[in-house]
Amino acid sequence: MNNYKPPFHITDKMTLLVAEISEQIGRITVLQEKIISPHLRRENRIRTIHSSLAIEHNSLSLEQVTAILNGKRVLGNPNEIKEVENAYEAYNLILSLDPASVEDLLTAHKLMMKGLVSENGIFRSGGVGVFDGESLIHMAPPAKFVSMHIHNLFAWYQTSELHPLIKSAVFHYEFEFIHPFADGNGRMGRMWHSLLLGNWKELFFWLPIEELIQSRQKEYYDALAAADTQTDSAAFVELMLEIIRDSLNQITIVGRNTVQVNDQVSDQDNSPVNRLLSVLEGNTLSATELMQRLGLSHKPTFRKNYLNPALEQKLIERTIPDKPNSKNQKYKRVSYE
Repeated sequence: MNNYKPPFHITDKMTLLVAEISEQIGRITVLQEKIISPHLRRENRIRTIHSSLAIEHNSLSLEQVTAILNGKRVLGNPNEIKEVENAYEAYNLILSLDPASVEDLLTAHKLMMKGLVSENGIFRSGGVGVFDGESLIHMAPPAKFVSMHIHNLFAWYQTSELHPLIKSAVFHYEFEFIHPFADGNGRMGRMWHSLLLGNWKELFFWLPIEELIQSRQKEYYDALAAADTQTDSAAFVELMLEIIRDSLNQITIVGRNTVQVNDQVSDQDNSPVNRLLSVLEGNTLSATELMQRLGLSHKPTFRKNYLNPALEQKLIERTIPDKPNSKNQKYKRVSYE
């Protein structure tokens, strides 16, 4: 019997983030009808690969990565070019991988690291540590225990009744803690996290979460280190949930038949406040009507992320300002004419 139980606790912040993410997934249900185009899927896959490798200090630009995968000649470090080609091959296999299979994990690692390290497709045979410059920030468990730890982790995930958003993030941390391979642990941990989420909701197969991880790389590593120090992965889970939420915030439905994943620089255009302002354009609506038009059902999320920030920034106003809690309260955009 597997008694493996990762050390962590569920926080109020996790619960709120899961609610927010669930709201976003409901907003993007159009993706589940496979409206997302093959071109966009490939584009997002390339962005995922570029960001995941950049986290591991691959210096190739997004344009160079795209050129390599389009079969063009690129001048660059041969190992870095090989990393791109391998990662693309591994991610192309993701839809056929069984997230519960340790054998499939080894197969994916073999593709990811072939020609880069001798121990590809097998668990490491020696000790390994994680360094920040000259400082050791994590010493992984001895090699002789790796297989047992990984099998226990996979078994725990399949039997755990935690929400998939939470337990996939816990899995990600525990995978990095075990550090099962001689090299490639970071990129494999992020890939398997996407696989676990994609097995739950298909849209996660095409969501470039790694871009947000790269933009918050220091926080990512700090959260891993904090989880080690505290023997509790709660801080890391919270960060990953924030990143997933922010990645979903970048998705825009354009018309009925087009799905667009925005660049990070344009994320503000699709912020909760801007979505609220768009819905209110030319209208005077109650909170209930606003939530319906936004596709939201969780009132605390609506007030925290949409209504209250818009009121605080004086972008919208109440129709009954003297009675904020009036049952007849409605909201409209502030006019500066």
